Amino acid sequence: MRDLERRYRKLLRVYPTSYRQARGAEIIGTYLDLAESERRWPSILDVTDVLAGGIRERLRAVGAADLLPGVRLAAVLSFITATTLAGFWAAAETVTVSDTWGSPSFGPFATTGIVVWASWLLAAVVHVLAPARVHIAIGLALSTTAAVVPVAALFELPRPYMFVLVPQAMLGFLALAIPTHTARRHRLMPLTVAAAAALIAAGALSGRSTWFYRFSYGGAFLPEAGAALLLTAMLTAAILSLRGDTRGLWAIFVLLTPIGLLALYPLTENIAPVVGAGHADFRVATGTAAVVFLLGGTTLVTALAIRRRSSAAVDTLASPVHERCPQCGR
Repeated sequence: MRDLERRYRKLLRVYPTSYRQARGAEIIGTYLDLAESERRWPSILDVTDVLAGGIRERLRAVGAADLLPGVRLAAVLSFITATTLAGFWAAAETVTVSDTWGSPSFGPFATTGIVVWASWLLAAVVHVLAPARVHIAIGLALSTTAAVVPVAALFELPRPYMFVLVPQAMLGFLALAIPTHTARRHRLMPLTVAAAAALIAAGALSGRSTWFYRFSYGGAFLPEAGAALLLTAMLTAAILSLRGDTRGLWAIFVLLTPIGLLALYPLTENIAPVVGAGHADFRVATGTAAVVFLLGGTTLVTALAIRRRSSAAVDTLASPVHERCPQCGR
């Protein structure tokens, strides 16, 4: 057996066992036929395709095939939220003054966060002009969001707080599932909302003598953004439910984690005294973020389990009852 075939077989374990037994050989044969003769490892696109197919089949097996459309809807809402935050913070960093109080700055901008926000706004532009490449642009923005922390530490530059970067990264991670084949008017929404957020920030902060008081990535704004995201998801779910569409409900379950992370700052401030910490230090913030991830993941898994049981019950009720023949007893 060639190395490539063996690796495809290992990769195919993401599919349910019954599906692998029925179609595994066909799937592997297709990938091998399309692969170059000298290739020894599956390509990134093939790996992504197999993983997506395996997850889809496993969800179908537990009666939750409509979770994937819900994830795509959550991705759209996450991308709109991420670009809106980027527009607000980018304008805030641009119009505020950082040297009045001797605060450190990044050139004409308040912090190195301007690079992060610019990358997210670029992703919004790419989403409009070249939707097929939006996932690459989102991946670049995610990489920039992660890289700003070590780079700022290495060169001793100011950066946004972690309770700002962590929810931004989570929103971007979900945005990777955004569909590319949508109408242009729909693709314009993230960029339009980001521009509106930038105008609001510019109007609120322009002309201030210092950003020390008016702009320090205050924690009060992010929970409101999370509440707006939750209300939007709930309204969308209610409208879709009227048509018997469950995408909105699954989108709410998927969005619970980023919504919780958007409230990370006030959660950490309230939890610190409970655990005996003098202030919301790194240990408390990390623990709080871990709890948010755990609760969000547990809620989604519980919803999947409930859906699986309800689907199994429906299948049992729908299956015909076999009655014995009064003559042969079979």
